[in-house]
Amino acid sequence: MIRKEGELDGATILAKSLKSQGVEYVFGVMGIPVVEASIILQRVGIKYIGTRNEQAACYAAQAHGYLTGTPAVCMTVSGPGMLHAMGGLANAQVNCWPLILIGGSTERPQEQLGAFQETLQVEAARLFTKFSARPPTLQRIPAYVAKAVRFSSYGRPGATYLDFPGDLLNETIQETQIEFPPKLPPPPQCLAPEAEINRALELLRTAERPLVVVGKGAAYGRAEKHIQDFIRSSDLPFLPSAMGKGLVPDEHPNCVSPARSLVLQKADVVVLLGARLNWMLHFGQPPRFNPNVKIIQVDIEPEEFHNSIPTEVNLSGDINSITGQLFKAVSDSRWSFPRNKKWWEEIQKKVESNKKTVAAMSNDSSLPLNYYAALSCIRKNIPENSIIVNEGANTMDIGRNVLLNNHPRCRLDAGTYGTMGLGLGFSTAAALYCQDEGQGRRVVCVQGDSAFGFGGMEIETLFRYKLPVTTVIINNNGIYGGVDSTEWNNLRSEKEHLGILTPTSCLTPQVRYEKIAEVCGGKGYYCENLEQLKAALEESNKETEKPTIINVMISTNAERKKQEFSWSSGIKN
Repeated sequence: MIRKEGELDGATILAKSLKSQGVEYVFGVMGIPVVEASIILQRVGIKYIGTRNEQAACYAAQAHGYLTGTPAVCMTVSGPGMLHAMGGLANAQVNCWPLILIGGSTERPQEQLGAFQETLQVEAARLFTKFSARPPTLQRIPAYVAKAVRFSSYGRPGATYLDFPGDLLNETIQETQIEFPPKLPPPPQCLAPEAEINRALELLRTAERPLVVVGKGAAYGRAEKHIQDFIRSSDLPFLPSAMGKGLVPDEHPNCVSPARSLVLQKADVVVLLGARLNWMLHFGQPPRFNPNVKIIQVDIEPEEFHNSIPTEVNLSGDINSITGQLFKAVSDSRWSFPRNKKWWEEIQKKVESNKKTVAAMSNDSSLPLNYYAALSCIRKNIPENSIIVNEGANTMDIGRNVLLNNHPRCRLDAGTYGTMGLGLGFSTAAALYCQDEGQGRRVVCVQGDSAFGFGGMEIETLFRYKLPVTTVIINNNGIYGGVDSTEWNNLRSEKEHLGILTPTSCLTPQVRYEKIAEVCGGKGYYCENLEQLKAALEESNKETEKPTIINVMISTNAERKKQEFSWSSGIKN
């Protein structure tokens, strides 16, 4: 369409609106009706990263928002393209990460006529967003973009959706009729009442078995400095959630992760810092928690208090500000939890016992390898400040304990929604973040073979944008575990249909996933022992512009160490 002098079309107004609100990255799959929009984004200085699937684009956008604190955008085509991103949309909303999904949609005059890819996209997105809407006119686009940015990042972060019909993107208007709102200021930082801070301190002072739980909300809130000061001053034991790891180093003497079940079950006062009593913390209920536990909870959203069990002290507001208040209160009182308490003795005994069990499994280099040996080798042979993306079933669960994090926001995984398939999307965002940071940090994606299968072609995306991600595939031939080649052939030698004979957890044995890197022009490594794995990691660490794939075969019978409780235990029907 030829525009008259001084005119802007809808796509340009959208791009300028995003730029004016500080959006730096858009991830997506280009196509009708957002072809021109994707090009215009680049013209106004927004970086456009094209992925192979809209799910990966959505995962990448939300991970970038989490790492930077500024929402990124996922842009999709209409209908199926937008629906492909819905899994990522839900993941961002449940994880409380900022995200803006922009979907192209059917031209408005064709609605209800069976138009190309016609879908009720605003309604579909509403289930998984804080805000879902379609700008009614060109003049309203800047305000709707500002609102999407505000809803995604103010209060509890989450997902937003904006719908753009093709005719709205192509429609034109004089630029003088468009008003772009100023860039939104950072979210307000609210403090907790001093009386409640004092109540929290008094409860801690009288506790016999206190515990601090550090969640990913604290990581997003950049609260690491105040939390480190609070732990140092109070000398309290702390337990990080999976993505709360690293706010205080995993190797800190007060980290009690190896005694997780014990401390949760016996603590009489628990301080929740940006963590929720959902399934990941067993709802705060017996048998996983003390039935008489008292909860001190810091959360941005007051509705989270008393969600599963009563909250004794409610500290609502900005977590960085409130943890600063808690540190000051503890420091001013000169109180700390005594090291000679029986609680510390009990914890240390359990920590040492579990560490010995894990060390024995980690030092077992017999073939085929077990999870602990492979993951320990990875931990020892990657840079200490790497961002680790970890997904899979046992690969992720065991990796949470073996792959240590000593820096904040250096672990990304399936999170609260338990989503599989996000590994390479997250890795793309993390690698771009490290690239922009300019400090040479690496991204290491450790996935199960099943998890890799969800988005394996995003390896090509990494090659296209010269992102040197090390992808390590922990390959046990299946979902949770498969079978070896001999058993596979025996199982399938009958004349029965393969849909009957093939075990539901099995994938094809010994698939050479590393060859995908070679097809794209890079290097892949196939490893069966620790020496090969160590050498492959050392070579991968040298690569500065290309991703690598390391395919590690482990035993099909490899398991986690014996657990006291099943992963889903915690609430009675």
